[in-house]
Amino acid sequence: MGALVVGVVAAAALTGTVPAATASPADLSTATFSLASATTPVALAASAGPQISEARAATAAASTSLGAATQVQGDIAASGLDIGQPATVDTTALEAATDRLEKAYVLPETFLPALTENVTAASATVDQRVSELRGGLDAAVAKKAEEEAAAEKARQEAEAAAAAAAAEKAAAEQQAAKSSSSSNSGSSSSNKSSGGGGTSSAPPASSGGGSGDNSPAGAQATARGMLAGWGWGDDQFSCLVSLWNKESGWNYKAYNAGSGATGIPQALPGSKMASAGADWQTNAATQIAWGFGYISGRYGTPCAAWGHSQSTGWY
Repeated sequence: MGALVVGVVAAAALTGTVPAATASPADLSTATFSLASATTPVALAASAGPQISEARAATAAASTSLGAATQVQGDIAASGLDIGQPATVDTTALEAATDRLEKAYVLPETFLPALTENVTAASATVDQRVSELRGGLDAAVAKKAEEEAAAEKARQEAEAAAAAAAAEKAAAEQQAAKSSSSSNSGSSSSNKSSGGGGTSSAPPASSGGGSGDNSPAGAQATARGMLAGWGWGDDQFSCLVSLWNKESGWNYKAYNAGSGATGIPQALPGSKMASAGADWQTNAATQIAWGFGYISGRYGTPCAAWGHSQSTGWY
């Protein structure tokens, strides 16, 4: 009769149901009392044997595996990336095996090894799937980082090329302006004496013009001489003066310690201006050439850039 009761308890632990007993209630009562006095259930064992230790270790490992499955699925969802496979882990078998093992803690230790083995095998299956998903996520993250790096590199190269082209164009216009000034120098005095001469739109070299005069006045004169080379009229000059007065006061040494913006146009970082010339740190004309390239590429004209600065506080 003792064997019958053990079978009943085992069936209840392994299946969650109690089979119908064939013995009378009185016999079962007696048998149960006898079993309780002759065996030591796992849950009441004073000192755990190896089977219980292994069962507890398997249960702890299962809990870790289930947590890892939840974590990796959450990480994939949060990333918003396509990892090329369904982002799910089937933990049904592991949860069922763990539940059966936990219910078996009321049985003698001899019932535990097979249930423990089932939990261990199910944990291994879940761990493998978690590893596959984690690898897929890592690969997707790495791919996204590579794509973003490539896009940023292309953007920087395009910006540098545009600035270099702008600087080259500005230098050519300056040279043309100097040549024109030299050829017309003999007629300037006669124009004055006849009262028919006005102020030229291109400043003389002595007032800036890229001749090394880095003062604010000299820098403004240089900028005014370069306007025509960008297809801008004198009407744009007042906007340019206002814009760079606000940014730097036309000081080629201006530096914003908070942001790192540098020079007359407040390039961020200042090293960007190297695309217009290696002397960008010491030559106001080089900074202006880079600034013109930036304004042209981003806003089209100085007045458009000034309008944006007035509405947003930056350009």
